[in-house]
Amino acid sequence: MVVGQLAASAEPHSYDLCVDHAERFTAPRGWDVVHIQQEYVDNGPSEDDLEALANAVREAGRPRQEAVQPPAPVASEPRRGHLRVVGGSI
Repeated sequence: MVVGQLAASAEPHSYDLCVDHAERFTAPRGWDVVHIQQEYVDNGPSEDDLEALANAVREAGRPRQEAVQPPAPVASEPRRGHLRVVGGSI
């Protein structure tokens, strides 16, 4: 198992960890762990991160529209439901 820099692209069977978890990570018994020590530079949020956050805030702030119920149809005779009471002893 190799613990190192964040992946630049999606790789099968690889997971990104924050710095704290990457430093404290332990593997199951029998596994070898290789820590690749590299300087970590936090660049902060990207433009895409900020835009996604702004869109989520806008969406959460929009007033919700109530579902409009269509008027009930007028029937000439009463509608019978699919459930009926059946007499008998329990």
